[in-house]
Amino acid sequence: MATATPESPPKGDAFKPYISPHDSPAELTFRAVALGAILGIIFAASSVYLALKVGMTVSASIPIAVLSITVFRAFGRATILENNIVQTTGSAGESIAAGVSFTMPALLLMGQDLELVRVLMVALLGGLLGVLMMIPLRQGLIVQEHGKLTYPEGTACADVLIVGEQGGTEAKTVFLGFGLGALYKLLNAGAHAWKEAPEWIFRTLKGGSLAAEVSPELLGVGYIIGPKTSATMMAGGVLSFLILIPMISIFGEGMTTPMFPATKLIKDMNPHEIRNAYILYIGAGAVATGGIISLVRSFPTIINAFKKGMATFLASRNKTETAVEAPLRTERDLPMSYVLGGTVALGLAIWLAPVLQIHALSAVLIIVFGFFFVTVSSRITGEIGSSSNPISGMTVATLLITCLLFLAIGWTGISYRAMALSTAAIVCIAASNGGTTSQDLKTGFLVGSTPRAQQIAITIGVITSALVIGWTLLFLNQAYTTVVPRSFPAYTATVAGDARTQAGPDHKTYKVHFMPEAVGTVPVGKYLVDDSNHIAYLVDPGIGGVVSEVDGKKVTKLDAPKARLFSMIIDGILTQKLPWGLVLIGVFLSLMMELCGVSALPFAVGAYLPIATSVPVMAGGLVRWLVDRRKAQSAEESEFAPGILLASGFIAGGSLAGVFVAGLAGAEWDKYIDLTKVLGALGENNFWALVPFALLMVVLFRVGKRTA
Repeated sequence: MATATPESPPKGDAFKPYISPHDSPAELTFRAVALGAILGIIFAASSVYLALKVGMTVSASIPIAVLSITVFRAFGRATILENNIVQTTGSAGESIAAGVSFTMPALLLMGQDLELVRVLMVALLGGLLGVLMMIPLRQGLIVQEHGKLTYPEGTACADVLIVGEQGGTEAKTVFLGFGLGALYKLLNAGAHAWKEAPEWIFRTLKGGSLAAEVSPELLGVGYIIGPKTSATMMAGGVLSFLILIPMISIFGEGMTTPMFPATKLIKDMNPHEIRNAYILYIGAGAVATGGIISLVRSFPTIINAFKKGMATFLASRNKTETAVEAPLRTERDLPMSYVLGGTVALGLAIWLAPVLQIHALSAVLIIVFGFFFVTVSSRITGEIGSSSNPISGMTVATLLITCLLFLAIGWTGISYRAMALSTAAIVCIAASNGGTTSQDLKTGFLVGSTPRAQQIAITIGVITSALVIGWTLLFLNQAYTTVVPRSFPAYTATVAGDARTQAGPDHKTYKVHFMPEAVGTVPVGKYLVDDSNHIAYLVDPGIGGVVSEVDGKKVTKLDAPKARLFSMIIDGILTQKLPWGLVLIGVFLSLMMELCGVSALPFAVGAYLPIATSVPVMAGGLVRWLVDRRKAQSAEESEFAPGILLASGFIAGGSLAGVFVAGLAGAEWDKYIDLTKVLGALGENNFWALVPFALLMVVLFRVGKRTA
């Protein structure tokens, strides 16, 4: 197999890329950018779905590179630089989708509306900020630090492109995974040929339950993150659903009054209601602590990264200013005037955009935090890879500092909560996209791409993907939103005369009433009120909703764990009404895991998410463990091994099919393909649901143990 870097790679100008700087093959062509934008949109939509379900995404660069080589080969051939432009353009979708899906749904959890224009602006501004701020860092981090900063994903992607140029690809594996994942999801979630999440309630363990969401995308995630992380995540799920919930059920059985923050007696709650009332706060405290710990652990690296990044940036600028000869093709960046002018323009846009409602102070914080964390993110991805980059911790730090400043100033009103979230969201997206951009530039450096062409390509990718990400987010929320009756006779809403109206399930018209703060027994949320201004219905969002059943039938909700965490941080600081006792239990759980030598963050995520999510992830990790026992391979080889490519296909196919099924449900067309009546009791059998999932695991194992 060809490799992009020798064992002891030369540094800086001595390095010879795959394509000579003196050659100028086709690169920034219309077809390359168009294909990259299309693939970026596809993977962006699937990443939104995945991020809302499990609070994580996976890199799309390698699958996009493989697909690009195959598509172009079917219509003639393309140069390696064109294929690199495709993966560069497409990679923006996944990184922006992660930042948007991690943050913006918090608005729903804070009882506010999720507006398309706001989501679009945050995605666009954050994505462009990440690209612009990475441009002046390229010379120092990618070129001068070559041989020191490995950028593992970028190096692996370069290997894929070089292998493809020499005639070998594994695109059929990606297509196989995509097809199987999509077909499985359509039969499962669309046609209900078997249960989506078989569940077992334990009789001998009061409140104990075990479930498994048998989906291809979660199986793929488990395979990619590996056995150790998936097992740690599963341990968190076991703690919540087999220890904490049963303990609350047992000790709370004799209570005669509801325990805060719930408004219902514990003895009358099922395991899901106990989770929503208590475990979510414990999980949020654990996740926040895990993120902060990962950030603190990286703090020496962060300080060193920033110092070295600035030093190499200044050195590279001095070198450029004193250079007389025209730069080689492989040294041409977008000019610094674009970077400085663009950054100022973005800062003004952030401040002046009416929908964001951001003050000048927040705009300055965004630029300062953005530059700092883009620098840090770019260097950390170079040292330890994107998967270990503590983006969540950086976002938590930004949010904490922003909220504390707002609290000190006295900005604690409802509008300031959305402002704090938008500030953290733009920084999160910028840092995420900065890391992705640096991986792309490393790939380009190894194969001999033109930096300017890549920077233009990823900018186009940001714009095209941002449009789809916002629509997908709102679409998924609307598709899974449920309207259920609620009555609070003692509460009379104050609704403006020009308030929005919405039809209820009874086809009557009601006024829309948002509750950003709980009042008495009325929780935060969106409600429909009648002509007497009394609440008639709760509009439970599809993202982060709390309603699990409607008329005895289970309904689908997307948990959005990161958004839940960020909303709790904002409310906790600005309203000071969080159940801090539960949150602190989560804090000490994470600290305990760290003292035991176990990474707290995946454990905390597992404790926060439903155990039904952790079980299939654990299954994917188990398959990966079995495969790794059968074959030995380097880290670079494993990045594009057949099993990884098939798992990527599972994720993309299953997630996109999930978006499609959500569309069917939103349009009420899903009833036309429902096989529930045809299958009868078999379709509701828990063990029958495990059969197709087991077959999927067998396919993954057989493909995974193949030699690439």
